[in-house]
Amino acid sequence: MFSKSKINDPIDPSAQEFPEPHATHASHAAPRHESTGAAPSMGRQPKPAPSIISSDLVIKGNLETTGDMQIEGTIEGDIRSHLLTIGQNALVRGEIVADDVVVNGRVVGRLRAQKIRLSSTARVEGDILHKNIAIESGAQFEGSVQRSEDPISQTGSQPRKIAAPGAATMSVGSGENS
Repeated sequence: MFSKSKINDPIDPSAQEFPEPHATHASHAAPRHESTGAAPSMGRQPKPAPSIISSDLVIKGNLETTGDMQIEGTIEGDIRSHLLTIGQNALVRGEIVADDVVVNGRVVGRLRAQKIRLSSTARVEGDILHKNIAIESGAQFEGSVQRSEDPISQTGSQPRKIAAPGAATMSVGSGENS
């Protein structure tokens, strides 16, 4: 019923008594590439891990990814991403274009995203073009805000000012209703 196979012998799936295409077996042998032993991919690639810019890193230049990115350091340039998280001690100077942005740190520049969340530690100096926005109590924002059905594709339009000239500073209060 059971037989001991040699570790380096190639596996012939047609010779297995009970083929288990999705089962994995632990082995202490060095990894080897087998075209027949891989599970079917179902047409989807595995989601890559997010790119992380550490707190001691300073980048001068543009960043672009189709995946997720987490910024903990300083970026002087434009960023394009799927999901972008800006850490509490991070600084971004440039335009941000993403599907989803969470700002915990400081941004100096324009934000364009489907969804934007400014946490209580966020400090944003620039215009915001969004489809959905959430601003937590304590967040600081100076600039203009405009809602758009497709903020990512709008490059040339300038957001309209919400406040009167000279009063473009918005500070979100304690969140208590008065």
